[in-house]
Amino acid sequence: MRIDTNIFGNHELALMARARRAGVLAANLANADTPNYKARDIEFGNALGGAGAQSDLALATTTALHLGGNESQPAGGDLKYRIPFQASLDGNTVETPIEMAAFSENAVRYQASLMFITARSTPSKRRSTVNRIAMSLFRSSTCRAPR
Repeated sequence: MRIDTNIFGNHELALMARARRAGVLAANLANADTPNYKARDIEFGNALGGAGAQSDLALATTTALHLGGNESQPAGGDLKYRIPFQASLDGNTVETPIEMAAFSENAVRYQASLMFITARSTPSKRRSTVNRIAMSLFRSSTCRAPR
């Protein structure tokens, strides 16, 4: 079920893409010691653009037995392999500090999107305070993982 994008803007798509990216980054961290594991990531800009384009397409069904359309597709773009800064002997490309920084940044931005949605659904008195907090959270996440 989709949230009305007229009310919440792109924050619904951003939440879905960030949730998917959190899962990918968590899998990378969980496999940090697995030989030949290749670290993966999602480019957020492409994921958000692709999710918006996919969500506007309607599936034409010719019978009641057809399954639903875009609700079953995960938000987010294609997974890309991360290029390591330092090659490891066992073929693993996970670099724990890079993954932890990316996971932290993603979590802060996820929280900021939640706060923007909260601000849209709260009374106008509290809205400016919540928006101010969300913007400071969004701006403070300057720890970016190098690409």
